[in-house]
Amino acid sequence: MIPTTVVRLATAAAMAAAMAACGGSGSSSTTSPTGGCTPSSNPNTIVIQNNQVCPQTLTVAIGSQVTFVNNDSRVHMMDSDPHPEHTDCPALNDVGFLNPGQSRTSGNLLVARRCGFHDHNSPDTASLKGTITIQ
Repeated sequence: MIPTTVVRLATAAAMAAAMAACGGSGSSSTTSPTGGCTPSSNPNTIVIQNNQVCPQTLTVAIGSQVTFVNNDSRVHMMDSDPHPEHTDCPALNDVGFLNPGQSRTSGNLLVARRCGFHDHNSPDTASLKGTITIQ
C-alpha cells in the first residue's frame, strides 16, 4: 500500500506538469474560455470558434492592431463595447462583419486602456465577449 502523502505529491506533480504543458504557467497576456476553442499562434489574433472567442483577454502594445479570425460555422459581427453604441474603442469597429473563414484587422489601438468587445449579433453571449488591454 502506498502512503497517502506519496499519492498526493505524485498527483500534485502530475497536475503541475499538465498545466505547464498546456501553458498554464506561461504568459498572462491571454486567457481563453474552456471548451473547444484553440488560440492562434499568431500574436494579437483572436479566433472565433465553437461560438466563443479565444482568447477572451489579450494584451497588446500601444499602436497595435488586432486580427479577428472567424473559424466558426456562422457569421459574427465583432464590435467595441458598449452595445449598441460601440464607442469604447472605435478602432475595434473596423472588424465588423465576418463570414465563416474570413478575418479582419482592427484599426490602430493608440490609447493605453482596456477595451471591451462583443458580437453585435449576440451581445449577451458571454463566450463571445472579451477585453483587449492596450499598454
